[in-house]
Amino acid sequence: MPNMQRDLQLTFRMAISFLALTLIYLTFLGFIAMYFGLGILPISIIAGLMIGAQWYFSDKIVLWSTGTKLVTKEEYPILHQIIENLAQKANLPKPKVGIMTSDIPNAFATGKGPKSSVIVASLGILKILDRDELEGVLSHEMTHIRNHDVTIITLASLFSTIAWFLMQSSMFSTMWGGGYGYGGRQQQGGNAFLVLIVAGIVWFLSFLIIRAISRYREFAADRGGAYLTGKPMNLSRALMKISGEVKVAPTQELKKIEGMNAFFIIPAMSGETIARFFSTHPPVTERVKRLMRIEQDLRNSDKLGI
Repeated sequence: MPNMQRDLQLTFRMAISFLALTLIYLTFLGFIAMYFGLGILPISIIAGLMIGAQWYFSDKIVLWSTGTKLVTKEEYPILHQIIENLAQKANLPKPKVGIMTSDIPNAFATGKGPKSSVIVASLGILKILDRDELEGVLSHEMTHIRNHDVTIITLASLFSTIAWFLMQSSMFSTMWGGGYGYGGRQQQGGNAFLVLIVAGIVWFLSFLIIRAISRYREFAADRGGAYLTGKPMNLSRALMKISGEVKVAPTQELKKIEGMNAFFIIPAMSGETIARFFSTHPPVTERVKRLMRIEQDLRNSDKLGI
């Protein structure tokens, strides 16, 4: 297997995104501690408990939400064999294998770590891809597991979720004049409005940064998957096939699973009207271009005997 070089530009962007997210969350924690009259330590303990709960239950929620069923090697021997081969190449424990009972072609990986990971393929993707293309998709998902991407997105999104609920609560308090702040004293409408504004800013900035992280991790998974198999064009063909099928899929079927878009290899609803700025995934055309460049690099390496 060719040497898997790190994408330094991608790594730099991820680092900047997480730095920005950390600063936003620390500021948000400080505001919550001040507003509710709590010290940093109690707030940190509460945040830690919430992070732990979200980390522990995240994979179970994803599998339940997508209607995924874990399957045995006897039921899907080819799928198990491909995943087992890729796990050996990636030097990872073999993930559990799941089937999403949907005709929409897609795949995703979940789990708290490599030892508890699950790779899921939909019934739809098994129908449209040949074995080589399926291997390309599964190599992408194996890279997500190796990079701990599910844990990263889960932790990154926690405070965004808290900000969202706090924003909703503050909106209700502003409308009805209820609620408490600063150690239990009845808050005025202005205080509730302040919470609403701060929580809204935190949620919106988190929303943008988390989507940027999600887009970057997709590029990284494409790259890692391409080097894992040594055949980038298999993944490229698979992406184009899946994207084409998703575009013509019934809207009602897409809506059933669009809530899990951040996990899928191709988002279930990526209409042309959705700005790239707000998307969880980079455009397929850009992903294909990058895979073509990797293909060329591999060919040049073979010519040079590297």
